[in-house]
Amino acid sequence: MKILVVGASGRVGGDLVKQLLADHQVIGTTRQKEKLFDNDNYTQLDLDITASKDSIEKQLDQDIEAVYFVAGSGGKNVLEVDLHGAVKTMQAAQDKGIKRYIMLSSVFSLETEKWDENPGIADLKEYYISKHYADHWLVNNSSLDYTIVQPGALKERAGTGKITINDTNSGENAIEDVATTLASVLTADNTIGKIFNLHNGDIDINEAVATV
Repeated sequence: MKILVVGASGRVGGDLVKQLLADHQVIGTTRQKEKLFDNDNYTQLDLDITASKDSIEKQLDQDIEAVYFVAGSGGKNVLEVDLHGAVKTMQAAQDKGIKRYIMLSSVFSLETEKWDENPGIADLKEYYISKHYADHWLVNNSSLDYTIVQPGALKERAGTGKITINDTNSGENAIEDVATTLASVLTADNTIGKIFNLHNGDIDINEAVATV
């Protein structure tokens, strides 16, 4: 497949691209000038998601088959990047005829009643509000074949290859395991139109994804 990864230079994005390159052609977006991956299956696009929707759309190849949105503002310009930027990539993908769209979100982004129960969310309220409405737009205002993946806290430690999904705990996630989960849902048709949260657990990632 030919896949666009929006946010290829991010912590999750980098691991995701590495995994996808084993089987697919990947176009990674980044504002960095140097090429991120030395691989014949990799090309790079300086895509500004704060630009207009039409500008974004014009830069997308016609034969892209799936889009990942794994970009993040890092707490800066959350409205421009995590909300408006995300929605514009959805609109551009839809206008381009791309159907598959996979969103990296955050645990409980659509369950606002749980925000006050989790102290870590209170410190990220603007980010959560942005993710909440971006996810809502994807679900309710697009015709995309979406999957929304909602990890808890991201940790830079070795992956285990095992997760737990859809329980009531926010939990923690090795970044590598989040990337592996995102890669796994690409061809898992049972995840189309689904939203699920995850954290490190005791179920093989592919097996867990198959139960969504």
